[in-house]
Amino acid sequence: MRENFNDLLWFLVVAEERSFTKAAAKIGITQSTLSHTIKRLETRMGLRLLARTTRSVSTTEAGERLRQSLAPRIAEIETDIAALTAYRDTPSGTVRITLSDHALECLVWPKLRPVLASYPDIKLEFSRDNGFRNIVEEGFDAGVRLGETVEKDMVAVRIGPDWRLVAVGAPQYFAARGIPQTLQDLTQHNCIGLRLTTAGGLYAWEFHKDGRDIRMRVDGQLIFNSTLPIVEAALAGYGIAYVPEDIVAEHIASGRLQLVLEDWSPPFTGYYLYYPSRRQNAPAFKVIHDALRQREP
Repeated sequence: MRENFNDLLWFLVVAEERSFTKAAAKIGITQSTLSHTIKRLETRMGLRLLARTTRSVSTTEAGERLRQSLAPRIAEIETDIAALTAYRDTPSGTVRITLSDHALECLVWPKLRPVLASYPDIKLEFSRDNGFRNIVEEGFDAGVRLGETVEKDMVAVRIGPDWRLVAVGAPQYFAARGIPQTLQDLTQHNCIGLRLTTAGGLYAWEFHKDGRDIRMRVDGQLIFNSTLPIVEAALAGYGIAYVPEDIVAEHIASGRLQLVLEDWSPPFTGYYLYYPSRRQNAPAFKVIHDALRQREP
């Protein structure tokens, strides 16, 4: 039969405090409970461990031998536990995040790249996906999506500025097909499509102007499920792309891509990191959370 270690620990406190009253207060139990526990321990061991008087408590010879045996071992265990706590205080483990390729390439990876050097025990797993995922059911720690699409029951933290989608094409494409002047003109053009992975449908281009919101189902020869290949196809002259402005800004500035229908390009609420509330207490996740969180200017 295994020993009840609580009884031994409580005996050690009484032996060191030399008082049932002080020991009970230190442990956080009643004096009668403590006295009963020590009597039970003495009965079980068949030894008298404490000598009680009206004014003090002292250890018997057997009790002192037990105290001397217990004290260093308990101290050693406490030291080992303190050492284990260091693992908790040093963030480690894997953090899984679902996000779009645009969010990964332009925002998340630039912010998290230095984290890996500072925290070698943290592992990051990114799942690139332009659709929507149930992060709880699918085992993700967090997701990154536009603020307006985040589920209401999630904690959401802004991690980036607002941005907008823009329609662009290569000069050689527009030279052959003409420049669209209205949204309706897009129906006569090769528009490079984006398939939303989880939903399975094609993304309907979203435009906004003068209080009007318009979603257009466009058509073309090419469809991708990732944004970056769409840009490459547009650069090669295969059609019009509707993509985040920041990933084509350099191409627009160099003249390799031409911006069209700019007055219809709406700003989007920027990216948010979203996660269930239980995740925020995990040390590794807190490091990622703090690295991504947008700082106020």
